[in-house]
Amino acid sequence: MRAKPEDWWRVTPVGDDVSLIDEPWIKPFYRCNCWHVRGQGEDLLIDSGMGVVSLRRWVPLVTERPLTAVASHTHFDHIGCHHEFERRAVHRAEAALLAAPGRAETLADPYVTDDIFERMPPEPYDSARYEVTPAPATRLLEDGDEIAAGGRVFEVIHTPGHSPGGIALFERATGVLFSGDIVYDGPLIEDTYHADAADYRRSMERLLDYPVRVVHGGHFASFSGERLRAIIREWLARR
Repeated sequence: MRAKPEDWWRVTPVGDDVSLIDEPWIKPFYRCNCWHVRGQGEDLLIDSGMGVVSLRRWVPLVTERPLTAVASHTHFDHIGCHHEFERRAVHRAEAALLAAPGRAETLADPYVTDDIFERMPPEPYDSARYEVTPAPATRLLEDGDEIAAGGRVFEVIHTPGHSPGGIALFERATGVLFSGDIVYDGPLIEDTYHADAADYRRSMERLLDYPVRVVHGGHFASFSGERLRAIIREWLARR
């Protein structure tokens, strides 16, 4: 049985004018967290899911105000709907992938199969023919840049390791960290074709220094700053 497009997306407010947008018919391990951040008259979207059902058409929240779609990195599950937005930001190291997202380069090959779904996407989706739509960046990000949206300001933290252009976004005024896939409360992926162990360690060590109150990761549930520091210290101790 296939899911209906109107049932594909789920929106859950989590506080701080942040909402989780996710795809409940994708199994949890593969399900990306997309984060909508509401500002005064302008919003951010951090990651955009697989792209098998239109985000703009079926989630009115992302069309209410001008919006910048930020890619935490360019794996298939995070950039599938980026092409639907006029303003698109990504770290310079992965700009080429956002513009030309091949199956192998975005990890669609080998991960995208029928087995990643609890219920298949609507017709005419076909796992064997799945590909990410190109979405060339309109802004290239560097470490230390700031992204402003309606009075809210987020520091860009370059966090290579999971991928070369991975980033986290930190709002110092609220202590909110959007961590992408460098760290979340679940099994971390450290063996992608462009992962780097030394970079991963440096990124984890760096995140310990931030006064984080709450973390919204690329996968699984949100968690506290205390839990973030525990995850990182446990990870470092194993290495």
